[in-house]
Amino acid sequence: MLEKIEKIKQAATSEILNVQSLADLDSYRIKFLARKGLIADLFDGIRTTDAIERPQLGKVVNELRNEVQALYDEKKQILESRAGQKKQIPDLTLPGRLRWVGSQHPLTQTLDEIKRIFFRMGFDVATGPEIEDDYHNFEALNFPPDHPARDMQDTFFISDKILLRTHTSPVQIRVMENQQPPVRVIMPGRVYRNEAVSARSYCLFHQVEGLYVDEGVTFSELKGTLVAFAKEFYGSDIKYRFRPSFFPFTEPSAEMDITCFLCKGKGCRMCKQTGWLEILGCGMVDPNVYKFVGYDQEKYSGYAFGMGIERITLLRYGIDDIRILFENDVRFLKQF
Repeated sequence: MLEKIEKIKQAATSEILNVQSLADLDSYRIKFLARKGLIADLFDGIRTTDAIERPQLGKVVNELRNEVQALYDEKKQILESRAGQKKQIPDLTLPGRLRWVGSQHPLTQTLDEIKRIFFRMGFDVATGPEIEDDYHNFEALNFPPDHPARDMQDTFFISDKILLRTHTSPVQIRVMENQQPPVRVIMPGRVYRNEAVSARSYCLFHQVEGLYVDEGVTFSELKGTLVAFAKEFYGSDIKYRFRPSFFPFTEPSAEMDITCFLCKGKGCRMCKQTGWLEILGCGMVDPNVYKFVGYDQEKYSGYAFGMGIERITLLRYGIDDIRILFENDVRFLKQF
């Protein structure tokens, strides 16, 4: 009996090494540990042995069953772990999944295109602080303290003399304070106005302003620069016009319109049935401004212009609500 027990023990120890799958392991269990397996036969054989030997034989067979059960449990844990690892391995034969690649915001795309056009015309880029003082934002731009034009821009005041800039024109003053003519720069940036938020207006928006100061600069040069910009940005087939206007820091002043590129001048909802779209304001720098920056107004002349990036972006992409530009809706941004 002991010899038979030893042979089954050796067989169980040897055969567990050849088990390579859960199916093989189940066959191993049936052979050794099932109710009709080899170890169960040993328990049945003990009944036919001498009564004196039965306790010792029972102890040996119990130890054998525990050892085989331990071998089975250990192998089962290893095989199940391997099976789990195989499930995690990707199928390299499957086609790849395309990832969504981000893109620039439409405002950034519009601004970059504007900057590229003016770069080619010889303009540099200048920036300035968004938190400004009253002097640079108003006074040095020919807005006296009691000037009614201040009411044209609803301002966010931080204190009596500190505010969020209402336009990028203060950068013009800062540039001229630190640089003698010739000056040829554009000034992009964010500006703030205390306006009611609606589909057509927002409390935060972006501007690009331009400034050129040198000897003998004329209004004709201003018109030529802006017409060249408009035709490159909107297309060479557009028509344009300049209308008289008023800005405290330019004289004479004008606003530039182009034919609506949606209806080609026939009239639509975008252009309010006029066939024209206003794209920017401009004018010759008022000589009073030169007094604040120390320029000789008898020697130098110059022009300035400014445009809102949001308005241009709305027109360019046919967007009818300015608020969507600031909502960070991925469904909207994916289109660009």
